[in-house]
Amino acid sequence: MSHAPLKPGAAFVFRKTMTVAEQAMFTGISGNLGGLYVDAVRAKKAGASNMVAFELAVGGLATTCLSQLGGPTRRIGSIALNFAAPVIVGDSVEAKAEIVSVAGEEATCRVTCSLSPSGVTVVDGTATLVPFAKG
Repeated sequence: MSHAPLKPGAAFVFRKTMTVAEQAMFTGISGNLGGLYVDAVRAKKAGASNMVAFELAVGGLATTCLSQLGGPTRRIGSIALNFAAPVIVGDSVEAKAEIVSVAGEEATCRVTCSLSPSGVTVVDGTATLVPFAKG
């Protein structure tokens, strides 16, 4: 199977608002019923202005970027994310993935998520794109 070439410097950006409806869906998927995530009153008592968006839902926005960079024949082989600051439900987030190096059919990418429009970084990390199937 032929893979599209990976080029250092290639990048993809995706922007999305973290909504209440999606928060509810992620609660169902993850089973996480932590008070910061599902109870606005508890979140406000903790100092947040609203419920906190699930960290993996925010970081998951970067998977859209990685998928676009890798194309239909690659998958995420590894991902490591650091969550610098919480995201509040209702915030808009801009995710970005950029290929920083290529070794054969694998690419190492830098991943960032920032609040839009402020630009404050809330997630940073790395990911590796690998072929879905060797060939």
